[in-house]
Amino acid sequence: MKIYGHEITSRLLLGTAQYPSPAVLSTAIRESGSEIITVSLRRETADGTGAGFWDQLRDLGCRILPNTAGCHSVQEAVTTAHMARDLFDTPWIKLEVIGHSDTLQPDVFALVEAARTLADDGFQVFPYTTDDLVVGEKLLEAGCEVLMPWGAPIGSGQGLRNPDGLRAMRAHFPDVPLIVDAGIGRPSDATQAMELGMDAVLLNTAVAKAGDPAGMAKAMALAVEAGRAGFAADPMERRDMAVPSTPVLGLAALS
Repeated sequence: MKIYGHEITSRLLLGTAQYPSPAVLSTAIRESGSEIITVSLRRETADGTGAGFWDQLRDLGCRILPNTAGCHSVQEAVTTAHMARDLFDTPWIKLEVIGHSDTLQPDVFALVEAARTLADDGFQVFPYTTDDLVVGEKLLEAGCEVLMPWGAPIGSGQGLRNPDGLRAMRAHFPDVPLIVDAGIGRPSDATQAMELGMDAVLLNTAVAKAGDPAGMAKAMALAVEAGRAGFAADPMERRDMAVPSTPVLGLAALS
């Protein structure tokens, strides 16, 4: 998988929030095999512990994808992105512009505007968006080279609420990296996303809030691998009727 010219081996991206301890976070990231981890600027600077948290992430050797979590306007998101670029020394930014407080659904109008502003300023934008094809086209026109459609509301663990929409995105954008972001709750959800042809999944709460975060991180990594292998193997189509696996023609007729 190539994202903004970088080859990425792992198709599981992992968030770094809500873990019970720094040690558990580090173990979970290692078990996941993730090469890209997301970090909120607000998490990094909270409680005066930012420096230690950043040192911990740097020691893991992963590529950092800062995000604009919690932003509700174009200006807020753009300002946060600039602060993150200065702090993490990367042009990558996961762009979130929230439009609805209950569902945390992205404000797609503000998202496109912010994406264009940041892309024009040299950022490489990873937009958290819906599965709307028109919005996807607008984001690509704005300068994005990857799309991150949600599977379900952030932190809900509901899985893929609109698999047909994601399937349509894959068909409509065959050459664009598609990363399902938000809603993954179980390994089976991750496998389903990959079987639909998604290039990767990004998740946080499903691992951080599991009884065994490290065990769940490993399970998610295996699920992503299985789903990708299944998609690559070109699975059979669903059928409305039963079809015998043993042919009837050619069987001996016993009296």
